[in-house]
Amino acid sequence: MTKQDIQSVQRVAKTSWNTTYEGIIPVEIQENFIHTAYSDEMLEKRLLNTVFLVAEIDGEIIGFVNFIPLKNESKVELGAIYLYKEYQEKGIGTALLDEGIKLFPNVKKVYVNVEKENESGLSFYKARGFVIETEYDDLFDGHMLKTVRMILHL
Repeated sequence: MTKQDIQSVQRVAKTSWNTTYEGIIPVEIQENFIHTAYSDEMLEKRLLNTVFLVAEIDGEIIGFVNFIPLKNESKVELGAIYLYKEYQEKGIGTALLDEGIKLFPNVKKVYVNVEKENESGLSFYKARGFVIETEYDDLFDGHMLKTVRMILHL
C-alpha cells in the first residue's frame, strides 16, 4: 500500500465491513470503527509501523491484508484481511495471506481475532490451517461480541 491508496483501502474496508458484519454488529458501531481505524491518519501510521499489502485488478484495489509485527519475532498478528465480496473465494485472500507471511521469514505463529458469528471469516482461516486457541467476550464500542482467537503454526 502507498499513501495514494488510502482512499481505495477505505472504500474496501467500509464495503467489506458492512457486508461481513451485517446483522452481527450494529451499523452505527461499524461506522464509528471504520471512521477511526481507517482514517487517513491511522492508515498513514499503519503504513509506517505495519505491513499493509493491497490486491489490485486492472489498477483497482479490491482487497488488502494488514500484518502487525510483534516484539517476539517468531510471532505476528494478522490485523485485517478484507476483499470486496465479488472477489472472495477466488484465491486472492489466500494470496494476500501468503505474501504477507513471506515478509516475516522468522515467524512461526500467526494470530488472528475473528468475530465468532463471522462464519465466512472462520471458514477461511480454518481452511488455511488456523486453529482456535481461545474464545472470549469483547466489549466493542458498547456492543458485546464473541471473539475467537486463532493461531496458524508455520
